Amino acid sequence: MTKGRLVSLLIVMTLPTAAVFLAAGDLPLGFETKASKITAATQRQTILSDVYTIDQKYRSMMGPSSTRDVQVLDSATPELVWITGYEAVMVGPDGESSVAQEFMCHSNLDINPIAHVALLGQSEAFSPRLFTLSQGQLTVRFPTGFGIPLLSNEVLDLTTQVLNLHVDAESLSSGLEVRHKVSLEFVRDREVEGLMSPLFPIAGYGLALIEGDSGHFGEDQPEEELHGPGCLVGRNASDHQYSDPLGRKFSGHWVVAPGKEVNHTLVTHLMNVPYDTTIHYIAVHLHPFAESLELRDLTTGESLFKSEAENFEDHIGLSHVDDYSSVEGLPVFADHEYEMVSVYNNTTNEDQDSMAVMYMYLRDQEFDPRRAERALRSAASKAGVR
Repeated sequence: MTKGRLVSLLIVMTLPTAAVFLAAGDLPLGFETKASKITAATQRQTILSDVYTIDQKYRSMMGPSSTRDVQVLDSATPELVWITGYEAVMVGPDGESSVAQEFMCHSNLDINPIAHVALLGQSEAFSPRLFTLSQGQLTVRFPTGFGIPLLSNEVLDLTTQVLNLHVDAESLSSGLEVRHKVSLEFVRDREVEGLMSPLFPIAGYGLALIEGDSGHFGEDQPEEELHGPGCLVGRNASDHQYSDPLGRKFSGHWVVAPGKEVNHTLVTHLMNVPYDTTIHYIAVHLHPFAESLELRDLTTGESLFKSEAENFEDHIGLSHVDDYSSVEGLPVFADHEYEMVSVYNNTTNEDQDSMAVMYMYLRDQEFDPRRAERALRSAASKAGVR
């Protein structure tokens, strides 16, 4: 993996017509208020990854990859922007020609959450992962009127990786060159008429117990009635692993043997919901042979969202994974217990690898526009702009 230079704005395009948003306003939990109209022109930054040569089969997480720094805008002084969407597709080395999307492993966009929270005062539960896109879901667009507030000069890490699960090396004797084409959609706060609804990202992910006496991440005295059955004992499919505060070791990338596997993971401590609020978007990351991933509220016994996955019929890979998008949102509570249930069906006669992640975007109750204004004034002062 290589660390690239700072990449400035390659393409910024104002869409021909202004996007009209319906903001959620200040939504009391579980209630919808009258929507206020927001008008702003959606802009897009497009970034091309390194060119990757595919000359053999690569399992998930094993193909060529690279990481580089990006910013939303390349300008002398920063400004407040709202990230409203993210897209990643596979293209040829020219950045335009079409190639099979099955070569997509993932596209990750990360942020330094400590620095970001210090700037804008958003929730301390703010995840370092802004977005992940992979096979089955190549686009994220938040519901109208919602976005993640950022300063335009915050440095983001873009990591892209390819895989190849079904094209034999004999067919790739000269190598196939591909790259990621990534688009970051945003609106400029100074162009927004109305009140945007701020979001912050958190994540819950399926785990397999690698070492320890209990498959309940972060829970020292688990009770099945309150915390579910806990995750399965499993084998790590990579070198990476998680340790909880109790010294138990887990894998978020585990081996699925031939046949069907249903895995329950307690995600309360992983999600770390800081206060009662609502989820307005969920993106889902799964690997081939996945059938579904479900988020459940163990306190109420309710299923909050179940994402169904579709696999290709003639080769290995995911053709579609369901996402969730809503202005009203799903209520979540700081004192509730949550679990995720992943279902895989390995229809081959050999071991396969798996992941199961939900990237959730919650309404931020702590974002203070006045703090953003102070950060902008400070940045302008340092840049010598009055």
